[in-house]
Amino acid sequence: MRVVNFLLAIMFLGFAFVQLNDPDPVIWILIYGVMAVTCVMAMFHYYSRKVLLALMVIYAAYSIIYIPGVIEWLNSSNRVELFDDVAKMNHLYIEESREFLGLMICIAVLVWYYFRARKKH
Repeated sequence: MRVVNFLLAIMFLGFAFVQLNDPDPVIWILIYGVMAVTCVMAMFHYYSRKVLLALMVIYAAYSIIYIPGVIEWLNSSNRVELFDDVAKMNHLYIEESREFLGLMICIAVLVWYYFRARKKH
């Protein structure tokens, strides 16, 4: 499991690095940076269930503001634009959908860690 946690930490650090040219880099570097730290802590079997739960709630609450963009993307005729670098400049919902998906990845990892922490106790 240490290898998986290490790879997740590297992935989240990569996500944070990519945010350097984002319009709102500070919040996203913090989001992904906290996730990288959480993954490193999991490498050493340190799971704070209260912290994991708090992060899940914060990330889920923050993701709510992106739901209209996700709905607009789902209703669009060309959903493949989500993976097009030029499309994000043409449609705000592309960026919002990407950010929503990033938060869902964070929440999925946090849920996984939370259940691992429950097994440990």
